[in-house]
Amino acid sequence: MEIWPAFMLLSKTRFWKQLGIWVIVQNYNSILTLSHLYRSSDALLVHENDALHKICAKLMNIKQISFSDINQVLAHQLGSVFQPTYSVEGSCHYRRNPLGDLMENLVPHPEFKMLGIRNIPQMSENSLAYSTFTWAGLLKHLRQMLISNSKMEEGIDWQIRPPLPGLPTLGKASLNRGLHFNMSIANLVILRGKDVHSADLGGFKDSALYTSWLEPINAFNAWKTHRAFSKYEKAAALVSNSQFLLKPLDTIVGKAWNMFASKAYIHQYTKFGMEEEDFLDSFTLLEQVVASYCNL
Repeated sequence: MEIWPAFMLLSKTRFWKQLGIWVIVQNYNSILTLSHLYRSSDALLVHENDALHKICAKLMNIKQISFSDINQVLAHQLGSVFQPTYSVEGSCHYRRNPLGDLMENLVPHPEFKMLGIRNIPQMSENSLAYSTFTWAGLLKHLRQMLISNSKMEEGIDWQIRPPLPGLPTLGKASLNRGLHFNMSIANLVILRGKDVHSADLGGFKDSALYTSWLEPINAFNAWKTHRAFSKYEKAAALVSNSQFLLKPLDTIVGKAWNMFASKAYIHQYTKFGMEEEDFLDSFTLLEQVVASYCNL
């Protein structure tokens, strides 16, 4: 079983500007890497560099952001998911196979493998000293982060709501008009800290959040432990298989297609043994991924 972390090098990525040619071909590199991982992995935990950078700047209040700062945020997100949790409600035994459980909970179909992580709260130590949290407040924000496809709690769009029963979702609308409501296939919430068993997770069991071919009872799961994570008295993480990556992935594929159509920089790859057919295979796979998620 393989679950790979993948990093999206979007056009606004700040850390690669000094590398010249690599910035120009980063869309090529992204589609070639993602397509290969998609074929060979059971799931991908995808992190966007721009989102990690914004968390450092806006939530952690870091002025001069380094690779070490980015890695700390990334480690925090992964740790919030993979630190031990209890196997079942009320149990005192920890999970023995968290990767297997993650796959069982979040990847019900092999065509849908993109997983994203959201955390709440996440802040600097100076801010943490003056903050208090309730499960109701944390979970309300986390649910809206999911619905509105927000990567952090600052700047959440509270106007976005799940579609009413019987109405078409905006997820099936043209990508050019932009995605608003973020449709889910499956969600996993991990709760850590004080009074964790009193947290009300009913908002994540709403059938309007999920695709019609999977019942909410099968689409949502929760892991819990009373042990605090890092220095947070209460902390929640959300791992979601949803449309969260649809817009950036479609943008990357589109930019790479435009370059490929004009044969731009193809020689940088063919001189190392790659063929144009390798690019076409990558485009075909990722366009199918975009179409599949778009039609949820």
